[in-house]
Amino acid sequence: MTTQSSLTLEEQRVEFSRSRFLAMPLAGTIAWAVIGIAGAFVPVGLAAWILFIATGMIFALGLFLARFLGEDLIGKSRNNEFDQLFFQSVLMAWLVFAIAIPFFMTEPTSLPLSVGILAGLMWLPFSWIIRHWVGQFHAFTRTFLVTIAWYVFPDQRFVIIPAIIVVIYLITIYILITRKRPN
Repeated sequence: MTTQSSLTLEEQRVEFSRSRFLAMPLAGTIAWAVIGIAGAFVPVGLAAWILFIATGMIFALGLFLARFLGEDLIGKSRNNEFDQLFFQSVLMAWLVFAIAIPFFMTEPTSLPLSVGILAGLMWLPFSWIIRHWVGQFHAFTRTFLVTIAWYVFPDQRFVIIPAIIVVIYLITIYILITRKRPN
C-alpha cells in the first residue's frame, strides 16, 4: 500500500479506477428487485416502507457483496482521496431522503420517483472519477425513464419504476464488467 501523500491525485484516480465496482450496483439491483416484487403484491403504504428499508440497506449490502467479489469498497487497503469522494456521494444519496419524505407524505406514490432519481445522482461524480461514461449513462437514463414511467404508469409506480432501475443496473453492470480498466 502506498500512502496518499506519495501519490499524485492523478495516480490516486488511476488506482481507484482499477476496481470492477460491481458490489454497489449488484446491491442496488437486489434492493430495487425486492422493491418491485413487493410493489406488485402489497399496498402502497407497505411498499413505501419496503422501499425505505431496501434503499437504506444498499450500502451495507454492497459492503457484504464486496467481500465475496474481492472489492475494497471503503478503501481499507489504500489511502485514496477518490474513496473519500465516493463515500461522500453515498452520503449525498442518503441526504436526499429529506426531499423524498415530504414529497411522499403529500403523494405516497412519489417515492419510487424521488428516491429512484435522487439516489441515482451519485453516478455522476463516479463517472467523472473513473473517466468513463457509464455513470452518466446510468444517471441520465435512470432519470429520464423513471420520470416518464411515473407519468405513464400511475397505478404501477412501485412496480414499473423499480423494474426500470433494475434493467439500468443490469446494463451498467455489464458495462462495468466489459470496460477497459487502467493497469
